[in-house]
Amino acid sequence: MDNFSLYPREEPFDPFAVMLFKGLQVLAFLFFMALLAINPEAKTGKIDTKAEFIIAMNWPDNHPDDIDLYVEDPVGNIVWFHQREAGFMVLERDDRGGANDFIMVNGRKITTPLREEIVSIRGILPGEYTVNAQHYLSTTRAPVQVSVKVEKINPTLQVVHYETLTLSGTGQEKTAVRFKVAADGSITDTNSRQKSLIEMTRSAKRGAAAGGGAK
Repeated sequence: MDNFSLYPREEPFDPFAVMLFKGLQVLAFLFFMALLAINPEAKTGKIDTKAEFIIAMNWPDNHPDDIDLYVEDPVGNIVWFHQREAGFMVLERDDRGGANDFIMVNGRKITTPLREEIVSIRGILPGEYTVNAQHYLSTTRAPVQVSVKVEKINPTLQVVHYETLTLSGTGQEKTAVRFKVAADGSITDTNSRQKSLIEMTRSAKRGAAAGGGAK
């Protein structure tokens, strides 16, 4: 009669097959957890940086003029477009206005309207820092509003100084801020006394040229 049953017989129970299936399930779960550990989910707004300070200079989007950022540390190192790394300081981007208003994405040039130069300070060196902006090339021959912001990153984000300058022609240089850093990284003073960093870089270049000529 079994041969004429409307329902098929149940398959015989195999404990080894069940154990093997459960083992494969465990391995698949462990593999999935390993993938999560290797590729953690991105958290919006999180900034992963080793910098102690970030100095950002901005001017109007799509503006064709070239504005340059200069920063001097307490021992006389200066970062600018010809010296992008000095001491703990790094010029992260030299924005030349309309001359390099693009970024490369997968081998393609993508136009960007952003006008920004950024210097990061990746260590604590006690003393006074000077932050200057220079109107390197004026193609519009009109004044340009330039904003300069100094932020302390560690242990928490703190705006040290924010300044808006007006640069009105090729070659004009202005000091946005001079700030003093203590050994523990705290800010002890800020002021806007003017100091030319361009003249210091020119003097250094003249000295290097003279030394090179003597060799």
